[in-house]
Amino acid sequence: MQTLTSNIVKAENKAGGKGTITIEKLLGEKELGGNDMFAKVTIPPGCSIGFHEHHGNAETYHILQGEALYNDNGKEMTIGVGTTTYCPDGEGHGIENASSDKDLVFMALISKTL
Repeated sequence: MQTLTSNIVKAENKAGGKGTITIEKLLGEKELGGNDMFAKVTIPPGCSIGFHEHHGNAETYHILQGEALYNDNGKEMTIGVGTTTYCPDGEGHGIENASSDKDLVFMALISKTL
């Protein structure tokens, strides 16, 4: 077993989104066999990750806390705790905290496509 130290990054206006989010990178390419990232993401009220497309990779979110407005290729929906989303290679998505008083927290996995 290895004990790893996470890398916490503050990202402002991520992918054209609003405000500042926190990305706690738990695993990177080395640990994931070439895949990009496994992280815990925290989005405060009023903040978001803007709509962006994936090319050469895919992204999965799993909601741990809060409620989000999720944009799946232009189709918006509200999602919450326990929801898992998957954005395949060549498609796009965005996510916004839908709460006015609670953080949105989710796990994110960015994986390379074959």
